Amino acid sequence: MRARDTLFIGFTLFALFFGAGNLIYPVTLGIESGTSYTPAILGFVITGVGIPIITVAAISLVQNGAVQLAGRVHPLFGILFTSMVYLVIGPFFAIPRAANVAFETGVAPFVNGESLTLFIFTIAFFLLVYLLSRNPSKLVDRIGQFLTPALFLAIVALVIGSFFALDGPIQPAGEKYASQPFFTGFVEGYLTMDAIASLAFGILVVSSFRERGVTEPRQVTLSTLKAGLVTAAGLTSVYVAIGWIGAKMAVEGTYDNGSAILSGAAQIMFGDTGTVLLGVIVGLACLTTCVGLTVACGQFFSKRVRKLSYHSVIVLVTIVSLAISNIGLNQIISYSVPVLVFVYPITIVLVGLTFMSRLFNHSSYVYRGAIILTAFIGLYDGLAAFGADVSAVTPFISRLPFYELNLSWVFPAIIGGLAGWLYQTFKGQTRTTESYQKS
Repeated sequence: MRARDTLFIGFTLFALFFGAGNLIYPVTLGIESGTSYTPAILGFVITGVGIPIITVAAISLVQNGAVQLAGRVHPLFGILFTSMVYLVIGPFFAIPRAANVAFETGVAPFVNGESLTLFIFTIAFFLLVYLLSRNPSKLVDRIGQFLTPALFLAIVALVIGSFFALDGPIQPAGEKYASQPFFTGFVEGYLTMDAIASLAFGILVVSSFRERGVTEPRQVTLSTLKAGLVTAAGLTSVYVAIGWIGAKMAVEGTYDNGSAILSGAAQIMFGDTGTVLLGVIVGLACLTTCVGLTVACGQFFSKRVRKLSYHSVIVLVTIVSLAISNIGLNQIISYSVPVLVFVYPITIVLVGLTFMSRLFNHSSYVYRGAIILTAFIGLYDGLAAFGADVSAVTPFISRLPFYELNLSWVFPAIIGGLAGWLYQTFKGQTRTTESYQKS
């Protein structure tokens, strides 16, 4: 296995992860955290970079990807949960969101009549996604060798410009980051949703290594971790740099969101040229993410449904994504948030259990106990985000540790896992006693 191949796969994973949200959220953190930027970005990097890379490594430990990972709870759960993950990060949410952000950042500032223009843009955008996704065996070469360097160079240009044009003092931390900047940044890192995407991207990375002759399980995991370090270095550098731009932009005015902050910074540094540069950055980031997700969906569903070929799946994915893209970014986000807050904690718990699985002899009862209680809390959070009336159970949920940090699922997951372990232990002891009595 050549170091060059590991480097290219690491670049590819970086490009697949780096979507629109990865630009918007760090810069928002920067402008809100101010003088508390360092601990805030550290927390963000741990969850925005660390957990996704760990998830990819977890995928390398199983032969059948995310299905086998989730199947340790129950085989049917493995199929259903993984299918839901692919739909959420694919045509139902992540792909349409990325296309919309690419449009709003790179096209909308220069045109009128957004509805018609969005429709025309999405046709061209998804035609390109389809063409790049037709041959997945060349995905690594196409993205790793061409799109990733172009994306990274555009980011470097924006960051270098900030050192010359943005010289205002760093402002005090806002209320959100005033008391616990590290933990606030830690939770904000979830917004990238890359841990969920890792369930799809992980198998692409593992398959790339296997196609290059790396087949021994330990070597696959080791190679995956090496590529992950390349990805982690790239993501961390970009997050820190873009976040710092946000921290420097606080003196320039107030902004509604991360996209507005970046647009303002680009305009200050390079004028209209800066706005175009920002459009290139976001457009490339969104394109690479959409291609990766389309390929992942095509490979997954064509293997699970015999009547669907890979080509037919990517056609369906691009058509559905195009249709949903045209309902608008705000509607897409509002419809998807309840699902995401339900899925994300389950994903984190599954990954954590995968690395600890040998400690409890891969017991399905431990998995089931932890996932059931995690899913219950996630369902509560999802219903609350949807606007449903959950006041009857809120007094009980609010008493859980870390509730105010939106991490109320952590303690139930631990309790559920321990309950499963105790049941497995008791069940084993009962069988041993019965065997002794019969003898």
